[in-house]
Amino acid sequence: MLTAIAASSVPETANAAAVTSPSPPEAPSARGRRMPTVRVAVLERAGMGVLALAALIGFVVYPTYPNYDSYYSLLWGRELLSFDALSFEAYRAPTEHPLAIAFGALLALLGDDADRVLVACTVLSFLALVAAVYALGKSAFTPLVGAVAAILLVTRFDFPFLAARGYIDIPYLAVVVWAAVIELRAPRRHPVLVLGMLAAAGLMRPEAWLLAGVYWLWLVPRATWNQRVAYAALAAIGPLVWVAVDFAVTGNPLYSLTGTRDLAEELGRNKGAAAVPEALYAFLVKLAKFPVVLAGIAGVVLAVVLTPRRALMPLVLFAIGAGTFALVGVAGLSVIDRYLLVPSLCVMVFAAVSIAGWTMLERGTPWRRLWSVGALAIVVFGVVFTVTRVNLTQLRNELRFRGDAHVALERVLGDPEVVAALRCGPVYVPNHKLIPDVRWILDSSQSEVLARSNVRSEENPAPPPVHGVVILVHNRPAIFKQAFVTDADESADNLPLAGYDRVATSQYYAAYVSC
Repeated sequence: MLTAIAASSVPETANAAAVTSPSPPEAPSARGRRMPTVRVAVLERAGMGVLALAALIGFVVYPTYPNYDSYYSLLWGRELLSFDALSFEAYRAPTEHPLAIAFGALLALLGDDADRVLVACTVLSFLALVAAVYALGKSAFTPLVGAVAAILLVTRFDFPFLAARGYIDIPYLAVVVWAAVIELRAPRRHPVLVLGMLAAAGLMRPEAWLLAGVYWLWLVPRATWNQRVAYAALAAIGPLVWVAVDFAVTGNPLYSLTGTRDLAEELGRNKGAAAVPEALYAFLVKLAKFPVVLAGIAGVVLAVVLTPRRALMPLVLFAIGAGTFALVGVAGLSVIDRYLLVPSLCVMVFAAVSIAGWTMLERGTPWRRLWSVGALAIVVFGVVFTVTRVNLTQLRNELRFRGDAHVALERVLGDPEVVAALRCGPVYVPNHKLIPDVRWILDSSQSEVLARSNVRSEENPAPPPVHGVVILVHNRPAIFKQAFVTDADESADNLPLAGYDRVATSQYYAAYVSC
């Protein structure tokens, strides 16, 4: 993460007369100088309090449930507690994440409520991420830059939506950004803590392995040989544990790589290296939005010209994140927007420099006044752009669907005739999307919930439905999210079968049974 990061805390030699320190020293005897710091602290607490209250209200009003990957982490955690074989090789199962499995095992002790608790923990992680982005902007530049970056993050609805669906990306981002903040504030002072945090991040997402490796290289020149070995051991925790888990479960130490690559090819997400440049731009615009990307580009120029050392940390994070995204494409893995979350956060920080970077200039200078007026124009443009394009109704509908669909599925699966038919055979769903949800609700094994689309699979095909329960998806929102999600999905997989009788329906699902 962090080549030349320590230098970011060294006072600038260029523009020293025009650029103020991001954290001015406080004179203990001067009450007038303490007041601004006190006001900043009060505003920080108030802002986090308002955000926490909003998160609590959203959690209660829109009760959402984990996404596909996170439900599998809960399932694998439950299998681990029961000493069952972990179903890594299940049909279209996602990539495993060792720390998520361990956390899933801990939550599985809570029973049926574990899924909602997982979402609650992810929402708390989002609050920690907002605080981390604020701290990064404040430590590198000024408190107002940090505040603007935090506001941009909160209003990029893709991020809170990921939290509402329990994506592991949110706690991963929180850990990575806080590690960057710790290093930025005290370069090389807490290597064990930073490496430990990056090791934890590396057990959530393999992108952190590169961050840990770069940080180790940053530590090496000033470390003793014993320290170098110890630091290397910490940096290696992520890949070593990941490989060990894969080998223990599947016998293939590289299963996560090969399995993810095969799944990416099957689902059509393998775009190759040629698609990386276009995807990089498109995904950054999708995550951060076009005005923020433009402001971010301007912010990079301003930060590098005025305060190049302070800009190092977010620049390094962006470069490593974008480089990892490129490596993902080269390796033939899924090219999806979530692999650009770290660079998109850095874009927000630099966009905040465009908007609030005038606070780095000395008071009373004409450049400061001119910049502040220009920043106001950027804010007005951004607000107009957002208001005219953001569809809050669609966002609310998305959140409601994630909760209503889960309740509707529970209602169908809990019908007495469906419960009775579970003794006659497995549950069949159209494709892979509903498998973890059904398995979690019914506490079923891999062989007890099957995908009809897997009947046509060349490797380990599922047996065609003869007896048991068939779940069909209806209602337009659910059909396009859970029945037709890949080019390989066929309409026949979501149609009734001869010999099966419909016994239960709900808002989004119908159950047919045959005994």
